[in-house]
Formats: sequence, structure tokens, C-alpha cells
Amino acid sequence: ISFWIFFFSRSSAKLVAPLGCLVSRQKHTLPDLPYDYAALEPHINAEIMQLHHSKHHATYVNNLNVAEEKYKEALAKGDVTAQVALQPALKFNGGGHINHTIFWTNLSPNGGGEPKGELMEAIKRDFGSFANFKEKLTALSVGVQGSGWGWLGYNKEQGRLQIAACANQDPLQGTTGLIPLLGIDVWEHAYYLQYKNVRPDYLKAIWNVINWENVSSRYATCKK
Repeated sequence: ISFWIFFFSRSSAKLVAPLGCLVSRQKHTLPDLPYDYAALEPHINAEIMQLHHSKHHATYVNNLNVAEEKYKEALAKGDVTAQVALQPALKFNGGGHINHTIFWTNLSPNGGGEPKGELMEAIKRDFGSFANFKEKLTALSVGVQGSGWGWLGYNKEQGRLQIAACANQDPLQGTTGLIPLLGIDVWEHAYYLQYKNVRPDYLKAIWNVINWENVSSRYATCKK
């Protein structure tokens, strides 16, 4: 298989198995949120969270399952043309599932402030200061043309943190090689009902609910 996507377990949101294991795999499911839809208010309102999770993310999950079934059939038939034609659907919906599964855990009603420990030291080392990092990731996310994501990732080869932007639902690791630590969704469905077309206001607010414990845990895991 020329394209690989990874999916996450419902409970832990950790890496489980490659998409290539299509013969006896279980279908992907929509993960539960670790908090109520209204828990992130006033920074992200309940209506946005409900639509974003139960409608948008659910659609990616459903379409990913459909695409995988079709891919399985194409593999069984040896239909390379069909396999290639299905790549965009696998990438888009698989990426949407991966990205949102990370995103929900990156947020918390008890979030905000600044990270501590090893992650904070790494941010200071690689960006000069937390304020500089925050400014750079915010600017990068504001500048995404159309729909996409702003990311803090870990470059395992270089042993350092990097920021990157991905278009649409392109998954960070699958397109850049960076291990995702923190993702900021800048699709309009993530903020439009509350912030209209003023993306900078949404990006200013989202820092108040960033779950630094989760980001720090991801950093510690990828360094092992």
C-alpha cells in the first residue's frame, strides 16, 4: 500500500495500528470528548463544540470507513487504478479523524497558562521564549489560506520542536514527518458561529483552553 494512515483507540487516543491492516480491522469510531460540549465556554461555545464533534468529526469517521471498505475491495480485485483513485479520500478523511482526535485532547476547561518542565525548557530552547513561540504559532495559524491547521510538532531526527501549517485535513506526521504535539484547527467550522470571520480573535481565545498536560505528555512520549 502506497499510503498509510494511523488510527487511534477510542479511550486513549494513542497510535494503534496502520490503515493497511484492512483484512480483519475494526471500524473507526468517533471518540468521546473528555469534557462536556459547554466546558470550554466562553472561549469556544457549546454549539460550536457539538457541531464540530458530532457532525464534522463524525462525518470524517464515516467517510473513512466507507473509503477503507472500497479500498479493501480494490485490493482483493487487484484494481490498482481504484486504489490510486481512493488515495485522496483516505488522506482527507483519515487526516480529519487523526487531527480531531488529537485536537479534542489538546483542549481542556482547566487549560491555559503556560507549560512546565521539559516542554517549557524545549520551547525556550527552540523559540527563545514561550511568548515568542505563542506569537509565531498564532501568526502561522492566522496565515493559513482557506482551511487547515497550525501545529507544534517534534522533529525526532533533529531532536527539536518545530511549528508547521497543514492545508485542509493533511495529517502532520504523514505530510511533514513531524510528530504532532499541539494542533489548532483553523477551519471556519471551528470558530465561525462565535467569531464570524475574525480568525485572530478565535486564536487569541483558544490559548485559554490549551491542555498543556496533554501536550507535555505527548512530548515526553515521542522523546522515548
